[in-house]
Amino acid sequence: MAQQEIHLDRERFCCPICLDLLKDPVTTICGHSYCKSCINTHWNKGEERGSYSCPQCRQTFTPRPVLEKNTMLADLVEELKKTGLQAAPADYCYAGPGDVACDVCTGRKLKAIKSCLNCLASYCEKHLQRHLQSAALKKHKLVEPSEKLQENICSRHDEVRRMFCRTDQQCICYLCSVEEHKDHDTVSAAAERTEMQRELGLRRQTIQQRVQDTEKDVKLLQQEEEALNFSADKAVEDSEKIFTEMIRLLEKRSSDVKQQIRSQQETEVSRVRELQERLEQEITELKRKDHELKQLSDTEDHNQFLHNYPSLSPLSGSTHSSSIRIRPMRNFEDVTAAVSQVRGRLQDILSETETEILHIMSQVDVLLRQPEPETRADFLRYSQEITLDPNTANKVCYYLRETEK
Repeated sequence: MAQQEIHLDRERFCCPICLDLLKDPVTTICGHSYCKSCINTHWNKGEERGSYSCPQCRQTFTPRPVLEKNTMLADLVEELKKTGLQAAPADYCYAGPGDVACDVCTGRKLKAIKSCLNCLASYCEKHLQRHLQSAALKKHKLVEPSEKLQENICSRHDEVRRMFCRTDQQCICYLCSVEEHKDHDTVSAAAERTEMQRELGLRRQTIQQRVQDTEKDVKLLQQEEEALNFSADKAVEDSEKIFTEMIRLLEKRSSDVKQQIRSQQETEVSRVRELQERLEQEITELKRKDHELKQLSDTEDHNQFLHNYPSLSPLSGSTHSSSIRIRPMRNFEDVTAAVSQVRGRLQDILSETETEILHIMSQVDVLLRQPEPETRADFLRYSQEITLDPNTANKVCYYLRETEK
């Protein structure tokens, strides 16, 4: 009991700013006491505004008050120090802005570490132990500290909302279920939570499966990009080797083919990367939704869960097919084959041309000039039978024209 009284005295003689025993205690006009250095530091920060306020009651003073040492309070603090009490414990944690305060603490309240859904109250560590020691309270549902416990109380009947009306989609108390919700479809909040939790689990499974499927598609797209780059590079290399074997007149055509390959490569890779980026964005969005659903799933307060569940945004449809079908990895190999075929045909043309040229040269007459033919018989002397290949005649003309450019 003596130790408890000392503990209370310590709280009474601690500075509200530094939470330690008062040093050079001074008292403001409003009656609150602080360490002289603590209150001066606090007021120095607000000096630009030209007004000074009490950190506890917020009363403002203009001009800045002159603080004098509270001799009686200083003597009392010195007496406390003589008992061996030097400072407040390090873990002495008061509730501040944004914290949930203990509902049992009197005076300056400690920070709550748990809230009870049955008692609709929050407890600090000290008072929580007293709560747990009672056999009647051990079965109560404890959750993380919450400031919204009063929302669980029916404003009409002042009873805890332990029921859920499926007809009106809202939490109600038992008296509501037998009065204005008498003919409605009502169940316990815990039962509705169980049902919605099951649906929530199915939705998460769907999202997780879609994430896995989409990740597989992204991997396939990455492989496709590598195949496209490899095939394009090889096609360029083979094409360059083939074109370097041709005469100088074909260099322009070689450059054109190379440019076309690179252009198509850039188009296809850009398409793959664009789809990949969309899929990765979809993965991020799906994971964000999954995180949102997990947070809701982990909510221990049934009423909060049921209140927030209807506001969940519906799961949007996938922006791509369920699987990506990759074509056989031929890609640019057909380009190489086409260039090789052109080279073979050009070699045949050059061979045929060489034979024809040699034949013409063999008939060159460097002796006396023959008279110009005048009659049909004269012309027939120079006639020769010509045979054209119908499968290559037009193409030969095309390639000859291209090489003459």
